[in-house]
Amino acid sequence: MRTVTAMVECPKGINHKLEFDAEEKRFTLTKILPAGLTFPFDFGFITDTRGEDGDPLDIVIVSEITSYPGTMIECRIVGSLAALQTERNGKTMRNDRYIGIPVVSQLFSEVKDIADLAEAIINQLEAFFRNYNEQAGKVFKVLERKDAQTAYRLMKLQQH
Repeated sequence: MRTVTAMVECPKGINHKLEFDAEEKRFTLTKILPAGLTFPFDFGFITDTRGEDGDPLDIVIVSEITSYPGTMIECRIVGSLAALQTERNGKTMRNDRYIGIPVVSQLFSEVKDIADLAEAIINQLEAFFRNYNEQAGKVFKVLERKDAQTAYRLMKLQQH
């Protein structure tokens, strides 16, 4: 089983963005989402990775629970949303969203690949990230959905 350790920054259901500052060893409130927009699942990052933007790789943790900021969750990577994100300044970069399932999940224990997730969950994730970025004046465009094996291989290339 291919697993990664994820740190939760934003628990499922919250309407604000927290970011972990590794140097300061604390969370900082960085954004309040518009009314009605909340994180559909726990959101955070994969430890010991670095994306094109210099930040750790993003992960959505699809689970039946809601955790807390700072919770470390061992997850299996089931896929990713390969995406381009265009910043307000017009600069475009890859900013994929990895999808993980907690190893201890009961409800999603049979999900081993993105194809095993309900289409409604994937559509909800894509819509959330489009709306979330739009509110910040950015464009988030999903290029493709990657399967578990491809996503894990790409994630491993960005470990340090």
